[in-house]
This record gives sequence, structure tokens and C-alpha cells, in this order.
Amino acid sequence: MTRISLAAALLVISLTSIWVENAAAQELSLAKAEGSVRFATFNLALNRRNAGDLKEELEAGDSEPAKKLAEIIQRVRPDVLLINELDHDDSGAGIKAFHEKYLGVSQNGQEPLRYDSVLFSDVNTGVDSGIDLNMDGRRRLPRDGFGFGYFPGQYGMAVMSRHTAGPMRKFQKFLWKDMPNAAWPKQPGTDEHYYNDEVRAVYRLSSKSHWDVPVQVGDKTIHFLVSHPTPPVFDGDEDANGCRNHDEIRLWADYVSGKANYLYDDAGEKGGLQEGDHFIIAGDQNADPQDGSSRDNAIRQLTEHPLVQDTQPRSEGGAYYAKEQGGANANHKGDPALDTGDFGDERTGNMRIDYVLPSKTLKVTGSGVYWPKPDQPGGDLVDVSDHRLVWVDVE
Repeated sequence: MTRISLAAALLVISLTSIWVENAAAQELSLAKAEGSVRFATFNLALNRRNAGDLKEELEAGDSEPAKKLAEIIQRVRPDVLLINELDHDDSGAGIKAFHEKYLGVSQNGQEPLRYDSVLFSDVNTGVDSGIDLNMDGRRRLPRDGFGFGYFPGQYGMAVMSRHTAGPMRKFQKFLWKDMPNAAWPKQPGTDEHYYNDEVRAVYRLSSKSHWDVPVQVGDKTIHFLVSHPTPPVFDGDEDANGCRNHDEIRLWADYVSGKANYLYDDAGEKGGLQEGDHFIIAGDQNADPQDGSSRDNAIRQLTEHPLVQDTQPRSEGGAYYAKEQGGANANHKGDPALDTGDFGDERTGNMRIDYVLPSKTLKVTGSGVYWPKPDQPGGDLVDVSDHRLVWVDVE
């Protein structure tokens, strides 16, 4: 071999080594410590306008959005997963089809994923309140439902677990008026209630539902506390949705800290967790600690709770897209690496609104937000939802 060809060969080897190192750097870190259990939340944005539409789409087995969503889940491989915004039907056919025909089938070369427990139930969205709930002089859905929805079960919830889970404890029907010192909206500029007596008498606190799902991990029980509070927008100066969002979040803050003597579940049982119980609070909370329209302390009721640890899961993509998209993101106070939602950049920008918050009784071994940059594996998947999957690993 001549000196020139040897030098060329060494150059090729060097460049190849650099390329391999760079390629390896592009891979997202999804490794899980041995002995850890991965808890996650993911708002799939997998909802349709009419009852039965999503079930029919999923049962056909060829839904492109569902394939992308399933691939994300297969890449992250949560052991226990909360799904927000997947339309509920009483038979559970929709969530079962997603589990069997999408998660249970390899997507783009990923290993299939199956769960031992798939839990679902009805929610308040699209359930007619029977009165003019928003007091606009007309009776109709979605405005007069206990939760905003065009049909019962729209924007539903489900929990999947590879460990024994359930039965769930539900707080779907708990009345807002029964929460002490509730943050009821007021008539702007006054101390008068915004809602009349008829509305306050029937108004349910949960816009979807609140579930306590016990998960058995070895000889320990971890209470998976899941919900999906209403967005603190789409109202007026009375801030009705902001007030409800605040108190939906407060429910879990009271539940874990011995302040829930007032709280009753759908079976009539009262109270919350016992001191020392393990728990993980998860869901699309629709509240950012520093930006957006939620009340100032809404999510801080959980992130700064003395029994809760906020691991602040991060991603490279959050920071990348906040800078790339600009707009409202440029004026945000929060760390964009913590963002979990990608919204209209001119008015709203990206937010941290999806959370997995373990109790301090648990040892955390890892956490993250699945938001790759465009040049990373899976970078072409994330636009399927305006939310990102968030996970925390506990030992």
C-alpha cells in the first residue's frame, strides 16, 4: 500500500469513527435501570367528533396516527401507562383495539408491547348535566355537559399496566360544592358567585374523572393517581375554567396529605391515602408552573408539595423547538427543555403541562420526555399529537 493510499484509508477510518460517534450521540437515552418500573403519561390526542368513529377506525387496524402513537410507546416501553384523550366506549372496544392491533404489533421494527391489565371507565365529558350549566339560555352539548364533549366518553382515559392493577377508585361524581374553600369563579369585579344556585348544586368537579389505580409491584402497592383537568382557557374574565383546573389539581394535593376527609368516591367511601403510602400522580394537568393561563399556583400545589418529588423530566427537542418556532416561546419564563406540549406559537407557545410526580417514599432512577429533535430517531413521529410522552422510573 502506498503512503497516499494508507493516509486515505486512515482518513476514511477516522471519518467513519466520527460518524459512528455522532450517530450514537443522536440516539435518545431510553435505558431503564435494572429493577426499576417505568410510569408514564401520554395524551394521544386520539379523539374524533362522533361517537363510534374512533372505535371503527382502530378496529380496522390501519390507522396511521395510531401506528405512530404505538411506535412512540413501543420505543419508550412504559410498564404502567396513563392514556389521555382516547375516546371511551362502554365496551372498551376502542382501547382494546389500540392495545391488540397497534401496541401488540411491531411498528416500524419496534418490539410489540402487551399489558396484563387494561383499565378503562366512563368519564364526565359529553354527559348531559340536565340543566343550562353554562347559563347562556340554551340547553345543548358540549357546553352543558359535566365535561366538555360532543358525546359521552369523548377525550376519555385508560390505564395499562404490566403489573397487577386495580380495581380503581373513582371520583367522577364528586361535587365541586363539597370541596371546602373551593375556588369558585366570581362575577368579575365582585365577590358574587358566577354560577347560580342551580348550577352549583349539580356541578361535578372532575371534567373527565379522577382515578386511584393501585398497582402491585412486588410486595408494594403504588397508587397511580390519574386525571385530566380542564384547560384553564375558553372562558371569560370570571376565569371559570381556570378555577376548575386549580381545584381539580388540588383534589390530589389534598388526597395524598391527609386533608381529604371531605372527599367521597363514587361508591360513597370517604377520605384519601394513609401516611406513608406510595403514590405517583400522573396526567395532562393543563397547567404550567410559570407560563400560560392557569392560576399562578395551580400546578405548584403538586410540584412543590412536601410529599411529592418533581424530577423535572427533560428533552432535547423541547429546547430545540422552542428556539426554532419562536413566537410566544421567546417570552416564556420556564425552561423549554421541560416542555411537554407543542401549541400555537403565536399566542400560546410550548408548555410544561404533562406530569409524572412520584411520592418521596419512592426512589427515582430516571425520567424523561419523549421529544426527539428532527435528526434523532423518532423525530418524525412526534407531530402525531400536540403532547409528548413523559416518564419516570422508580426502584
